[in-house]
Amino acid sequence: MTNKNWIRAGLPVLLAAIMIAEPSLAQDAAKPAEAAAEAAPTLDTGDTAWMLTSTVLVLMMTIPGLALFYGGMVRKKNVLATVTQSFAVTCLMTVLWFVVGYSIAFDANPSESMNAYFGGFGKALFSGVTMDSLTGTIPEWVFAIFQMTFAIITPALILGAVAERMKFSAVLWFTGLWLIFVYAPITHWVWGGGFLSEAGVLDFAGGTVVHINSGVAALVACIILGPRKGYGTAAMAPHNLTFSLIGASLLWVGWFGFNAGSAVAADAVAGVAMANTQIATAGAALAWMIAEWIVIKKPSLLGILSGAIAGLVAVTPAAGFVDPTGALIIGVVAGVGCYIAAVHLKKALGYDDSLDVFGIHGVGGIIGALLTGALASSLVNADAAEGASVATQFYGIVATIIYCAVASAIILLIIKAVIGLRVTPQEEEEGLDVALHGESVQ
Repeated sequence: MTNKNWIRAGLPVLLAAIMIAEPSLAQDAAKPAEAAAEAAPTLDTGDTAWMLTSTVLVLMMTIPGLALFYGGMVRKKNVLATVTQSFAVTCLMTVLWFVVGYSIAFDANPSESMNAYFGGFGKALFSGVTMDSLTGTIPEWVFAIFQMTFAIITPALILGAVAERMKFSAVLWFTGLWLIFVYAPITHWVWGGGFLSEAGVLDFAGGTVVHINSGVAALVACIILGPRKGYGTAAMAPHNLTFSLIGASLLWVGWFGFNAGSAVAADAVAGVAMANTQIATAGAALAWMIAEWIVIKKPSLLGILSGAIAGLVAVTPAAGFVDPTGALIIGVVAGVGCYIAAVHLKKALGYDDSLDVFGIHGVGGIIGALLTGALASSLVNADAAEGASVATQFYGIVATIIYCAVASAIILLIIKAVIGLRVTPQEEEEGLDVALHGESVQ
């Protein structure tokens, strides 16, 4: 046998002897491959199915949920204009989120100097979102559209504060610019790896991003726009509270997608978020009803509906961080606190927030964000509870309020100077349905 043949014959024997003597060598060699396989995210069909369902639920919150809730609370001559705003904003925000909003919010590039504040344009037109790209265990397509439904409802919420007096063209310009310059950057701050996320601000499903953000913008908008003609003297009762009941009910059901869907998985966190959402909402509705019953001696349907929305708002930042007892506390505090803000604070300060957007969403979001810092439970999320603090939550609230108020005011004042914000007094008297859309409720 030649030397070469001896080597070939002996090499397998030598390797076998090494493996028998040191089996850990083979195991160690396999570890990097196993670790890489474990680290790579894989698609989970159960999680994906839940997130597809959640996306539909959150979209339902705007149309028809919010459209009916707001549409029932305005006067009959403005109902079609009000529901049209919700539908048109749904369409406009969809296109803008696809074109640039998703990228600004979620294009994380730590090498960019402004990444703590602004995501960038790398995902514009959903660039880089492919059939294989994942966010956690779900397709990025699903995550992008789930987040789109949040981007739809947030500016739509603002419009309740300026109902019955804002030009339709101004509505479209304002909500479009606000999505790009206010909503998307603040979303990046909290959920896209921005500076509030790095600071440890907790916002499970949008207490800061959605509700404080929309509530503050609503307050700024109704102050700049001014009160409705006859506000404080003319009767401005809701024209159809049955519509509002249906709308509020759809919002309540849809909110399970909003909060439990923010777990981005079909798991125990989604389960506790669902439980917390139900308990906080019921607690807040009862608290508002009882407070109103004590003060004006009659519990109203509008009151209990408003209380339910206040509870939904307040539990949103906390849904995946607190236990059900914490959720009940949040709901009760929000029910009473939002009643005081929406009814008595508004009257004392004299601003015309038509449908109490600031009193419910702004104040409810602040209450929920602060109580998240106080009530985060280690039994639900140990990491969040360990880092939670009221001071950190307050920092996130203040940063959001300042930026949102200033940016919203600038956008509104520019629109006011260029095309105007309000309809004419004659159009307001006639009603926006006929004046702006040429239609009316028979």
